[in-house]
Amino acid sequence: QVQLVESGGGLVQAGGSLRLSCVASGSSFSIRPMAWFRQAPGKQRDLVASITSGVNTNYADSVKGRFTISRDNAKNTVYLQMNSLKPEDTGVYYCNTVRAIWVWGQGTQVTVSS
Repeated sequence: QVQLVESGGGLVQAGGSLRLSCVASGSSFSIRPMAWFRQAPGKQRDLVASITSGVNTNYADSVKGRFTISRDNAKNTVYLQMNSLKPEDTGVYYCNTVRAIWVWGQGTQVTVSS
């Protein structure tokens, strides 16, 4: 069973930046389209960014131009660079395959203060 471990969250002021990391165990990481999801307090978990097994990326409109997703297949790691953070970016961030086929990790909390 693949395990996902997210890290890099924290408390940041509006306009600041954070870089999230997610390490996946297992040997199938490199062939999977991966994604970052965000769950704001009291809301459902939404996909904010995705990346194919290569370099093609897609973003939710709310983060386009501010967030960048990337991956290092040699390290089984997917990243999310978040710039120009806004209070509405606050939430717990999770990674998974785009279809969320793996067991969810614990996520990493991002809190953006105004």
